[in-house]
Amino acid sequence: RVAAILALITLLEVWIYYIDALEDVLVPSLLLFSALKFSLVVLYFMHLRFDSRSFATLFLTGLSLALTVFVIVLLTFGVFTE
Repeated sequence: RVAAILALITLLEVWIYYIDALEDVLVPSLLLFSALKFSLVVLYFMHLRFDSRSFATLFLTGLSLALTVFVIVLLTFGVFTE
């Protein structure tokens, strides 16, 4: 089931890449999909799903913190401004 979900997300990523109307949201959507796929792989294939809930919470908190810092750095350098 997880492999089917990962394949579906990959299909959506490829589909979004080839649609010209979605060019403005291409990078954020691909980043979101890759973070979702990364989380699924870690939670299921690295067996975090079967460990204590605190390990999954710790991992997702760290991932959220890393993404937040990444976005703050990008905003600092003015990447999102025209």
